[in-house]
Amino acid sequence: MAVKQPKGKIVRRLGVNIFGNPKYSKLLDKKPNGPGKVRGAKSRGKMSVYGEQLKEKQKFRFAYGMSERQFRNLFAKAQQMKGVTGDNMLSLMEQRLDNTIYRMGFAISRAQARQMVSHAYFLINGKPANIPSMRIKANDVITSKDKKGIQNLIRHNLSLSHGSRGSWLAVDEENLSATVSILPSATDIQPVGNIQYVVEYYSR
Repeated sequence: MAVKQPKGKIVRRLGVNIFGNPKYSKLLDKKPNGPGKVRGAKSRGKMSVYGEQLKEKQKFRFAYGMSERQFRNLFAKAQQMKGVTGDNMLSLMEQRLDNTIYRMGFAISRAQARQMVSHAYFLINGKPANIPSMRIKANDVITSKDKKGIQNLIRHNLSLSHGSRGSWLAVDEENLSATVSILPSATDIQPVGNIQYVVEYYSR
């Protein structure tokens, strides 16, 4: 697992519900201060530039459930692509299959989506897919397996209000499928943090 620390503490330390699960939004409302900090206590001082960059990097890495090595490799790939490195990073993260399932509304969090993918709940273009980090392509068709238990879980998740559905996805809730209309771009994404700080962190 990429994230071994208690997720509640991570959310409180970073100050944002990076995991998507509604229960962490409730936790932040109840305990807005970081772990070990008393409500209303003064901050120790302004965080350094490096500290800010590290914090923003952790937001993205934890949110998408990536190891440090995976995240660094993603940065390297984004650098090699045409266009703005930060925008490329956002697009590559959104293209992950587990994130796509989350954006479809078939899972209430990326962590749940990752587990569902690992257990081969979905097909891409009719073929089983069980690698959370695999990237989707334009015109891919993602469907759920024809099993009652799986489909009941997905329909339950669809009934819950959470996150934002990807505008680059055409979701068919009746047939529990989705088509990737186009690849996600930075303008389609509400980032969990400052991606430019992440680029600066790795460009040091």
